Parts: sequence; C-alpha cells; structure tokens
Amino acid sequence: MIITKTPFRMSFFGGGTDIPSFFNEYGGSVISTTFDKFCYVNVRHLPPFMPYMSELVHSKIERVNDFEEIEHPLIREAMRLHDIHEIRLTYEGDLPARTGLGTSSTFAVGMLNAFCALKGKYMSKEMLAKEAIMLERNILKEKGGWQDQIAAAYGGLNRIDFKEGKFNVSPVIINPERKKKLDENLMLFYTGIQRFSSDIQANTFAKPKDKTNELLDMLALVDEAEKVLVDKNVDLNEFGRLLDLTWKLKRGTGNKVSSSSIDSIYDRAIKAGAIGGKLLGAGGGGFLLFYVEKDKQDAVKRALEELMVVPFSFEDEGATIIHYNPIVYIPRK
Repeated sequence: MIITKTPFRMSFFGGGTDIPSFFNEYGGSVISTTFDKFCYVNVRHLPPFMPYMSELVHSKIERVNDFEEIEHPLIREAMRLHDIHEIRLTYEGDLPARTGLGTSSTFAVGMLNAFCALKGKYMSKEMLAKEAIMLERNILKEKGGWQDQIAAAYGGLNRIDFKEGKFNVSPVIINPERKKKLDENLMLFYTGIQRFSSDIQANTFAKPKDKTNELLDMLALVDEAEKVLVDKNVDLNEFGRLLDLTWKLKRGTGNKVSSSSIDSIYDRAIKAGAIGGKLLGAGGGGFLLFYVEKDKQDAVKRALEELMVVPFSFEDEGATIIHYNPIVYIPRK
C-alpha cells in the first residue's frame, strides 16, 4: 500500500501569467504558498479474487475491467501513462474540489507520486510537477496554467518564474517572524460556490490579446509583492493593499471571474476592516482570501457571518509519501 499526502495551494500574485500562451511571449511569474490542507491518495494492488480489475474511489466508486471503462479522465490517463493495472485507488481531500485551490492538480501530483512509488520509481519534485503538467495540459488538453502542479509538488512560499516553456522555483526569503505575521493576518472564507477552473480560463483567454495589459500589470505586482515580503522595513499591510489591486485587475480579465454576490461579500469585508483580498484561483467561486489585521478579524467574521471561516497555516513540505509498503505484483492470467 502507498499513501501520498499533497498540499493545496493559494496563489497571491501573478495568476494568469502562468498560461503558456502568455508567458512564452512576455514571461510570467507568480507568488504562492501551500498550506496545511491536503489531498490523500491511497493506492494498492487488488487481491486476485476480486470480480473486477480495478476499483477507483473519488466522488463516485468505479469498478472496471479495462482502462477505457474509467470515467475519471485524470485517473484513466495516469494509469495508462504508468501502465498501472489491478489497483484500488481512494482519494480524500481536506477541502472540496473546484474551489480555486488547485485541487485537480494537487490530486494529479499525489496520484502520480503514488503510481511511481507503486512501481518502485523515485520522482523528484521537479519531475512530479512536469509530469502533472504534461498529464493535464498536453494529454487531457485542459485549459489552465502551470503554477498549481508546481506549487503542490514543491510546497512552501515561493516565487515561480515562467519563460520559453520552462519554470524556476525560488523560495521567498522572508524573516520567520514576518512570515508568521503574514500567516496570522490572512483569513480564508468559503463561498460555497464550486466551478471548473478550465471553464473560467477558457472564457478569460478566449481573446488573450484583449487581456495583455491587465496581465502585464498583474505580472509587475509580483516584484512589488516580493519586495514587501523580504524587506522588513516595509509595512506588511502593503501586502494587503497589493492583494486588493491584483483582484481589481483580475476582475477585468473575464466576465466569469466575479459575480454580484462575490462583489458584495468583498465590499462588506473591506468595510469591516480588511485591507485587501482576492478570490483564489481562476475565479467564479470557491474561497475568498483577505488580509486583515488581528484586531479587525472579529469584525470581518461578523460581516461575513454566513460564510465558513477556514483556519489554516502555511506548510513547506510539498508532495510526500507518508506510507510505503508495496507488495509483489503478480498480474492475473
């Protein structure tokens, strides 16, 4: 049996500039972090007396005898890619899918990590990220960028740069006390709205040239945000103000990024004392993140009392294998 543990991510700045059609021409950068909410993938070979070849437990239970019968596209193509047969796979997540936290890509990274371990192969974080990108973007042709797969594989608070089909991951060098304060000043709220990020991305990039100016402005904010984080002489509240600015730019990239209900939630949080915030992921729903000084957090909670507050802390490990006990696999005749 193999069990992998892979963190979800929240993207602060630069989202959208990690799309190849943009960064191959202009370059791209994001600042993001993983946090202590995880996806768990459990994989083992099935005993030979089962009346089916594989059992896959995700949002539904699939029992199949052939690759082509598998309905879940990520699982089907990952099994095909690694020539995986006769398994029981179960997926569990600490947070719901389709909510702007890179859940699909996190699952892809965790599953690939498990499949490689099942085969007795080591996968570096770089290899995991690259293979998850290939699986989602090249094989399945799903719309979207590269940052989710990279963040899930590497873990931590990072700046990720993209250029000419390549990426580079650099940890943000931030004073531990400053990082702790940043962690404490961020509040996460669940809107209850789920959506497919690929649908939002398809709408956003239907006419990519129309979004270039906004994306270039969002890209410039990555440098500004990094300076705020690393320079202890800069007021950390500037991070919140930059979040507000990047959210306003993001809203201009597509008509499905926000909605009247999301705008209302955002406005109420700002009036209650939040300095800035943004909807995480491609937009359209999911989780709202706000930067709020500690003495204003109760007021913001009251203003958004209909929403669930999700406590969290940053994490730095990235994709890990937490249980490794493979068995000798003898294919059925």
